[in-house]
Order: sequence, then C-alpha cells, then structure tokens
Amino acid sequence: MQSKQILSLVDVKKIAAAAEAEAVANNWAVAIAIVDDGGHLLSFQRLDGTAPISADIAPAKARTAALGRRESKIYEDMINNGRMSFITAPKLEGMLEGGVPIMIDGQCLGAVGVSGVKSSEDAQVAKAGIAALLG
Repeated sequence: MQSKQILSLVDVKKIAAAAEAEAVANNWAVAIAIVDDGGHLLSFQRLDGTAPISADIAPAKARTAALGRRESKIYEDMINNGRMSFITAPKLEGMLEGGVPIMIDGQCLGAVGVSGVKSSEDAQVAKAGIAALLG
C-alpha cells in the first residue's frame, strides 16, 4: 500500500498568508484559491478591489494545476501554439497562467490558483505562497 502526504489546515493558512502578502506588497488586487490534489477547494480569498470574475478564474486555475500536476500555463501555451483540442479537455477550465501545483517529493499535494493581474504576476503570487510552505 502506498501512502501520500496531504495539506494540513496549518499548511493551507501558511500558503494563503504568504500569497496574500506577495499580492499586498505589490499592490495587486487578486483572488487566491488553494485546492487539494483532487482539485477540491481548501481556501479562497478575494482581496479588496478584485474583479468579480477572478472569483471563478482563480479556483479553476488551481483545479487545472492540481489535476494536471503541472502549471496551468502549460495548457495555455499548448493552445496558443495551435493545439486547440485542449480547449475540450474535461474538468480543465482554468487553462491560463496562474495555477501552480504544490509538489513535494514527486507528489502533488494540491495547487494554488491566482487571478486578477497579469498572468505572470498571478503565477508570482501563487509561487510565493508555495515557497512559504517549502522554505
């Protein structure tokens, strides 16, 4: 039988606080979603001034990163490079940069999805949250 690590509530709070701190330090209004390895929502926050649509996009990016075990940007790049069939991939709705999986010892524990600013900045916020857990 195999065993796997899971995110604890303490872990999730640490990720969320660091991601929020990164966004606030840069004066970025974003939504931040954290999901488990099955894409189920563990934490969500929408900073003041964030567009309402980001409340849907951030969890979708996180879910895509968790289920695919890779950054959501990879799917965006594939589609932009002509692989249009990925648009129809089941359960993958957030195929935009800003979803980052939480990988430890080759296992995906979940993902962070961020939406509200430029996609590269969304990814920066997500990675800052994950770095707080791993660092």
